[in-house]
Amino acid sequence: MRLLQLLKSKIHHARVTYANPDYIGSIEIDGELMDRVGMIDGELVHVWDVTNGERFTTYAMRGEPGCVGLNGGAAYKVSVGDKLIIVSFIVTDEPVTPKIILVDENNRYVRDLAPFQREG
Repeated sequence: MRLLQLLKSKIHHARVTYANPDYIGSIEIDGELMDRVGMIDGELVHVWDVTNGERFTTYAMRGEPGCVGLNGGAAYKVSVGDKLIIVSFIVTDEPVTPKIILVDENNRYVRDLAPFQREG
């Protein structure tokens, strides 16, 4: 058996709605967006800040509509309004078709994106 770590879920261009360093860590994500890409509470996620180039990992936590908030130490790596890419991976020996969505500046679902296709 050969295990690979493959892309599972991606939320493209989410906007930071708050940054709270006094909370015990995590990223709070609109629950509907999490459902659309198959993310669950406590799942390890990679966060890539398109605005400032920061990259870090944390765990996902279900939030209110429109919410994408960073807590704990990660709050120091972002600013409100920054554009993020939030991804999760899966370790598997089977092919995976990742669920990828694009959101607008208010973190509302816009459309599904085709895996591995350039947006331009």
